[in-house]
Amino acid sequence: MPSWTRWHEPSMARLWGFCWLVVGLWRAALACPTSCKCSASRIWCSDPLPGIVAFPRLEPNSADPENITEIYIANQKRLEIINEDDVDAYVGLKNLTIVDSGLKFVAHKAFLKNDNLQHINFTRNKLTSLSRRHFRHLDLSELVLVGNPFTCSCDIMWIKTLQETKSNPETQDLYCLNESSKNIPLANLQISNCGLPSANLAAPNLTVEEGKSVTLSCSIAGDPAPNLYWDVGNLVSKHLTETSHTQGSLRITNISSDDSGKQISCVAENIVGEDQDSVNLTVHFAPTITFLESPTSDHHWCIPFTVKGNPKPALQWFYNGAILNESKYICTKIHVTNHTEYHGCLQLDNPTHMNNGDYTLIAKNEYGKDEKQISAHFMGWPGIDDGANPNYPDVIYEDYGTVATDIGDNSNRSSETPPTDVADKAGREHLSVYAVVVIASVVGFCLLVMLFLLKLARHSKFGMKGPASVISNDDDSASPLHHISNGSNTPSSSEGGPDAVIIGMTKIPVIENPQYFGITNSQLKPDTWPRGSPKTA
Repeated sequence: MPSWTRWHEPSMARLWGFCWLVVGLWRAALACPTSCKCSASRIWCSDPLPGIVAFPRLEPNSADPENITEIYIANQKRLEIINEDDVDAYVGLKNLTIVDSGLKFVAHKAFLKNDNLQHINFTRNKLTSLSRRHFRHLDLSELVLVGNPFTCSCDIMWIKTLQETKSNPETQDLYCLNESSKNIPLANLQISNCGLPSANLAAPNLTVEEGKSVTLSCSIAGDPAPNLYWDVGNLVSKHLTETSHTQGSLRITNISSDDSGKQISCVAENIVGEDQDSVNLTVHFAPTITFLESPTSDHHWCIPFTVKGNPKPALQWFYNGAILNESKYICTKIHVTNHTEYHGCLQLDNPTHMNNGDYTLIAKNEYGKDEKQISAHFMGWPGIDDGANPNYPDVIYEDYGTVATDIGDNSNRSSETPPTDVADKAGREHLSVYAVVVIASVVGFCLLVMLFLLKLARHSKFGMKGPASVISNDDDSASPLHHISNGSNTPSSSEGGPDAVIIGMTKIPVIENPQYFGITNSQLKPDTWPRGSPKTA
């Protein structure tokens, strides 16, 4: 049973996978119209029999139509019309080709939802007229219309104008049939009362303060008579339009700073083409600091900020309440400018604990000012733990001055009393220093006293008070008692005899033992032997 299971499960899985593949292909085949072939991104219909009568559409349960990027149709003589909703589902369509077919009519809004269309090829069809309204909203790089029997009229003059203004020198050989059914090159077509319109806007330069209102007026002219409309893009401010046959007005109220730099256009359009006149809206407003964050470290330390304002605001930094004079080591850098928005940072080169503190940014122009403050911590104080939320002492960086400017308070707060906990910490540090100094002084004094006492003890132990004399009148170095004093208070040498030692003021006679000192007979004096004693060898 287990062996059967091991064989059965993989085989069944492969079988089910094959079945699903077959079903998927079958469903895709059913979803694709007759005479057409379909893939995940392409539809092509080229078989003339039985052919297609309407524009090909995928079934609702088929692959997503928005993934289709190319539709190719050829040799379909019964395909005559593209209706308004035929192409709506193919929002990702880029290339549309219909050639050698019976196409006669294209609805004005047929490509309204196909903004991605870039290439259209309608070669050798049955088109007698084609309006520019089909393509006015598209950014086409190619429109091929060769081989169609256009009727010479004002309706196709836009094609001639398009060919004349096209930058590509490769123009198409287009023709139209006049009233005599004669082919005339489209480049030579001349029709009276059929030309481009014109538009003239009354306010070429528009500058207004935020919150104010303004009215723009526009006049148009042309034959055929043009229509007027306003192209305001994504204007945020409230606006109201009024139009007549040849005049139009646009009123903008409570103008927002977000609309500064936007373009407003007055457009005149007829069947030949269009003309427009545009103006850039400039809005003046007070600065706003929209972003100010704690410093970050990259190649340099940076306090990032974003400021909006028009005209461009002047920027001034304050450090702990005093004006920060910038230098090559600490300066403001603007990295990105987006019309009225400025992104930058206060750049610091190798800041230390001396740079810790509160940094205030003030942005100011003629319409007002804004300010924001951030606490910056770059490095802990030497000998003090670097806590997560340190208290910053008011130490002014050497480049910080108090030069007066027209922005903010220029008072120097370096003499203000620091917070209590910082003062206590500083007091404890001073007491520790004083204690070390006192202890060192006492130890040094004790060492000096000890040295002095040692010197006194050495003199008392080895120096002899009073005069002293040698033991013998002879210069006898063998005797241990041979040093004497030459003091003036020495008693007379006649006292006590010649063999005496002076101790203090007393002279004590001493008799040397020749055996003790190992003195030979030749060294002894004759008068030291007792009388009557015989001399021994």
